[in-house]
Amino acid sequence: MIRRRAIVQAAACCLLPLSHVVRAQTAWPSQPIKLMIAFPAGGPTDVTMRVLAENASRLLGQPVVVENRPGAGGTLPAQQMQQSRPDGHTLAQVPLGVFRMPYTQKMTWDPLKDLSYIIGVTGYAFGLVVPSESPIKTWADFVAYAKANPGRLSYGSTGVLTSPHLTMEDIALRLGLALNHIPFKGSADMMQAILGGQIMAAADSTGFAPHVASGRLRVLNTWGAQRLPKFPDVPTLTELGIPLVQASPYGIAGPKGMDPALVQRIHDVFKQAMEQASHVEALARYDQALMHMNPQQYLRFAEDTFRREKALVERLGMAKPN
Repeated sequence: MIRRRAIVQAAACCLLPLSHVVRAQTAWPSQPIKLMIAFPAGGPTDVTMRVLAENASRLLGQPVVVENRPGAGGTLPAQQMQQSRPDGHTLAQVPLGVFRMPYTQKMTWDPLKDLSYIIGVTGYAFGLVVPSESPIKTWADFVAYAKANPGRLSYGSTGVLTSPHLTMEDIALRLGLALNHIPFKGSADMMQAILGGQIMAAADSTGFAPHVASGRLRVLNTWGAQRLPKFPDVPTLTELGIPLVQASPYGIAGPKGMDPALVQRIHDVFKQAMEQASHVEALARYDQALMHMNPQQYLRFAEDTFRREKALVERLGMAKPN
């Protein structure tokens, strides 16, 4: 009897992990899922993430509700994860700015230890635009004006410490320029400002493309490894002698402590959703491409990015005092 009881107990122990996996896969989702994104409604991130959420909703049979949380350099969704249950019903977009914040201000949470990295989704196609009627017609004109008028050339970005902001400051440091940075909460607000003459230039993802097509804006450069098919005559930063490539990859994470089986289940659903034609087509409207990373790859990306951003923030003189 003792031997039989030991065998039964051992078998039960072996089954526990499997039953745990089954519960994680079958219990989720038991209610609508909240997907928080770091930028306002109407911009490229909002548009494409809503398509992704709709695709995931159809696959899951539960609504995936997008909630906009702009501001604070794109870190508000990740901050909200610190108060959320690790049950897979609250998720967050994680833009690159999340990995910079610990170096620039005091934080009570750690981007690497306090998030569960689920899936890498895509990145941006960035560029710099000016109004079509601006006397600045080329990148050479931009540099010449900035050097002749230190601190007077205003440019907008999607927020302090976002990739557009730090890339422009990196460019300015390399070329010895003094620019006037004006932060906005997102692309939609910034486009209104540049079209209204409130700023002289805008560093943004290609949400500006419709305004370029309508003749109201002009693109001075793009920031990818190659020229964008939509703007084949516009040079990259590298072609202009500035060895920078910026795509600012982002993805989806949850609160820390999530069951690995649940993380994998969410990954699998969103991978299927992101590969559907509607999402791929939505990304293509903004010259974005799929940049899939599984949970392990996404965590390694986060660790590598965390180290790289430290060096960038320190080089730009934006690190917080010790």
